[in-house]
Amino acid sequence: MPVAELPLYDTITPADQAELVQTVREAVADNTPIYPMGGRTSLQFGLPPRETGIGLSLGGLKRIVDYPARDMTITVEAGVTIDQLALALAKERQRLPIDLPDAHRATLGGVIATNTSGARRYSHGTIRDYVIGISAVDGRGVMFHGGGRVVKNVAGYDFCKLLVGSLGTIGMIAQVTLRVKPMPECSRFVACRMRNWPMAERILAGLVNSQTTPAAIELLAGPAWSNDPTLGSLSQRDVAHVLVGLEGTEAEVEWMGDTLWNELRKLGVDADIISQHHCGGLWVRLAQFPVEGDPALVIKASLKPGHTVEFVQRLRKIDPECSVQSHAGNGVVVARLSKETSGVSKTLVSEIQPAAAEHGGHVIVLSCAEPAELTRQCWWGSPGEATAIMEEVKRQFDPKDLLNRGRFVYPSQSLPALPGL
Repeated sequence: MPVAELPLYDTITPADQAELVQTVREAVADNTPIYPMGGRTSLQFGLPPRETGIGLSLGGLKRIVDYPARDMTITVEAGVTIDQLALALAKERQRLPIDLPDAHRATLGGVIATNTSGARRYSHGTIRDYVIGISAVDGRGVMFHGGGRVVKNVAGYDFCKLLVGSLGTIGMIAQVTLRVKPMPECSRFVACRMRNWPMAERILAGLVNSQTTPAAIELLAGPAWSNDPTLGSLSQRDVAHVLVGLEGTEAEVEWMGDTLWNELRKLGVDADIISQHHCGGLWVRLAQFPVEGDPALVIKASLKPGHTVEFVQRLRKIDPECSVQSHAGNGVVVARLSKETSGVSKTLVSEIQPAAAEHGGHVIVLSCAEPAELTRQCWWGSPGEATAIMEEVKRQFDPKDLLNRGRFVYPSQSLPALPGL
């Protein structure tokens, strides 16, 4: 959703954390809804806001507070962009191995609030695995803290995990401490074309027993990947690419590339080793996939990894023009559905969500060209038994329901107290 379409009285950019607290308190006193903003890269994520409020940008909070590189931790304010963070870490040959689109604009607070991750999650996990300390302002204008600045910290409640993926609805993240990792010496990709879906199943199953330790295992299908300049073109008899990312020292990556190439040959597949010269651009392409083009709908499904190929097949039958990127080793499927897909809401509820449920998974919407067409069920699916707990957490942190009102899984009306909680 373009920023101009947000129903805002005004957009405020606090210069520091004290001003952030004061701004929230003033909004609470006036009962004004607050829409948190970072780099404004994920405004299409979540139900469109229907009540006018203030936009509260964290872009002014961008200090690097502390960086004890030998401890492999860094403390920064939430408005630091991912590229700024990467530049600071690179000076010490360190990194935060989380892939995401528009890294030059996306802020750390926004990444945590949306729980964004990409291809490297197979080996490195998601953002929740790196947040060890956090400070945030709740819906009463109260600053609260969780975790600390050292990795082995178990003091207090684990607010870090609570805030990850909460879409800014229980607290506006102000400051974060992260653990970081060494930067690898080099990387390679091993790529192969799948002639049919049973072959894809066999190859992905075979990678489980590989002697190598991949950084990423991706299954790529659809028009977006049919004529990729690095991966090469898929012929009419091919259905997908399987792409395996490798990282480490130069000797490790060379050994893993050769070993994996031989393993794939034994499985009956011809593979190509992509040189390091092309790897940087390919990592970026993988990260940018969810936001490329102008799709009618972008969804993310989370499934048991063994059901990934079957679900991708189902998506390609529902919409033959859709493009798919699956983090196949984790059972995550991101799909861009085409403009020609009619009845988006009906398609989601009657076909796509049930298909995921059959495989023990669920589907959420990342973005939609016509967001008003979708219901809460379409966007988030059903939280199931977690609903009562989530609503009570929301009630404790944001009793007036001011933070990102109506955009997440909670209903937009006030939440009545639950007995016994």
